[in-house]
Amino acid sequence: MLNRFKALTHALEHRLAIPSYSGGLLLSISLFFFIAATNTMAGWLYVMSGLIVAMVGIAIFSVRQALRGIEIQRPKLEPVQAGEALKIHLVLQNNSAQPKTLLQVIEHLPPGLLNQPHTEVVSQVPARQAAHLHYDLMAQHRGIYRWQRVQIRTGAPLGLVWASRQCHSPIQAIVHPRILPLSHCPLIDQMGNDPSRSQLSNRMAQGATSGQTRSLRPYRWGDSTRLIHWRTSARTGELRVRELETFTSGQRIVIALDSAKSWQPEDFEQAVSAAATLYFYAVKQQLQVQLWTASTGLVTGDRNVLDSLAATNPNELRQAEALPDSPILWLTSGGDQSLPFGSRSLIWNGMGAGAETIGINGVEAIELQLARLGS
Repeated sequence: MLNRFKALTHALEHRLAIPSYSGGLLLSISLFFFIAATNTMAGWLYVMSGLIVAMVGIAIFSVRQALRGIEIQRPKLEPVQAGEALKIHLVLQNNSAQPKTLLQVIEHLPPGLLNQPHTEVVSQVPARQAAHLHYDLMAQHRGIYRWQRVQIRTGAPLGLVWASRQCHSPIQAIVHPRILPLSHCPLIDQMGNDPSRSQLSNRMAQGATSGQTRSLRPYRWGDSTRLIHWRTSARTGELRVRELETFTSGQRIVIALDSAKSWQPEDFEQAVSAAATLYFYAVKQQLQVQLWTASTGLVTGDRNVLDSLAATNPNELRQAEALPDSPILWLTSGGDQSLPFGSRSLIWNGMGAGAETIGINGVEAIELQLARLGS
């Protein structure tokens, strides 16, 4: 019953107006005067009742006029990490020839950002001008949040009634997982220096014809003639071949998050943060690193990786794309998985079963556990 009453009042406020406390009190007095006038047949009581009703009618007309001609504009939000503040910016554009005063701007934010509407007050928006609103919203949890409703509410100028209107202003906020400070990780260093992958990289380099030259080395049988640096070869009297940065900056590693399985919520958030941390540590070590999740498959590029980790959730539908052949750092909640040679598994709240499987506990800080992986 209470929910129906609230829905009725919200619909009435949006379509017409609802009385404020003072407006409701005046309407009650008007009703009292009208009842008294019908009993006493006193004309002045009819006049008083009619004047109060007319005043409330004028207030309704005024608030509806005050809401016309207002548009909401907003720039695109920049992504932030979990624990940082989102910089919200709203622009109220007054397209009418009359100034707008005493406006409430209410944003109905999605759960996870704020569990209640956020309200800002604008004292005045001059005619044909705009008012700018700025506020910070602490983003505690990673995710991709979308909302599109901004409610403008006012009781000006008399304060006897409230009216509101909904403005359609879609926006998306991306909260990336937290990247933990990690100065060293022996496990990533070992996987990046895996000698079993070097022969494959050398074969790939034989067919390369472009990329930043890292160094020059003597010609070896099988090298492509297009990689010969002829000027240096002529000066030294022996063939010198360019080594390209593309293939010598480290081996290829895939950090795979097993998002198709069920996870404990705390463990999954920790695993997502660990995946982001390990990815950027590998980038800093100049390794060729990619991210894999059940829903996206392989993802390349810093921004794409962070966006994918912000959107991922447990129990995702696994795509047809299989795991790659490169060494994989497998972050999982448990279970068996056939992995390529040289891969490692991190199991949350599980026991390690040797050098290729490492257990992660939920008690110790995750950055401390990552720093000693493989040591």
